[in-house]
Amino acid sequence: MGRGRQKAKHTKVARELKYFSPDTNYSALERELGTHSEPDFAALAAKYDTADGDLDDELELDDALDEYVPTDEQKRA
Repeated sequence: MGRGRQKAKHTKVARELKYFSPDTNYSALERELGTHSEPDFAALAAKYDTADGDLDDELELDDALDEYVPTDEQKRA
């Protein structure tokens, strides 16, 4: 397919997409967005809860990385 025909086809598709307006089902949208239930915060907290020891290990690792000083040979590499 030549460049002219290809460009015309892309232009046609772009124009169809630009002016396409589908019918919106507002009642289905309202049902989907209108949920008024509160999230179960206890379940979320239990799911993402970490032991205090795990957090301390991560903090110690961060401190060790902050104190790292590369040697001259490592700086040249």
